[in-house]
Amino acid sequence: MALDAQLGPTFPKTPVTVLASLLAPIFLLFHIVGPLPADLGVKDGELNACRTSAHCARQTWESTHPEEDFNRLTSLVEESPRTVVVEQSALYLHAEASSAFFGFVDDLELFADLSQNQIQARSESRLGDSDLGVNAARLAELRSVLQY
Repeated sequence: MALDAQLGPTFPKTPVTVLASLLAPIFLLFHIVGPLPADLGVKDGELNACRTSAHCARQTWESTHPEEDFNRLTSLVEESPRTVVVEQSALYLHAEASSAFFGFVDDLELFADLSQNQIQARSESRLGDSDLGVNAARLAELRSVLQY
């Protein structure tokens, strides 16, 4: 029996539907990672600035106890779904957060600046021109943990 007969007359047969049904499993199998950015890390006591706000967010939060706050944020990042800590020291964290459907990877950085009593946070998408506000929302969620 032909596949068309098995699916019946209600199954959409447009080229877009067929193409999407063929490509979706491929996208689910392979995460769309992109290259590791060269500008990660702390330089001169600062995380790098965002080149554009379209796919990057950076914030600095005042903290009376930056080490404690950094440790609390680190625990939250470690427990976050689809997030892997790539590098961590006493004052710096770099994690990769993947989107649920296509697996787009964002780089999340946290830095406890003890000399300024601050936490610096940066989240940037590796690919694309827009993150649809995902990175800013990620930082807002982390910031909410520090609200006293």
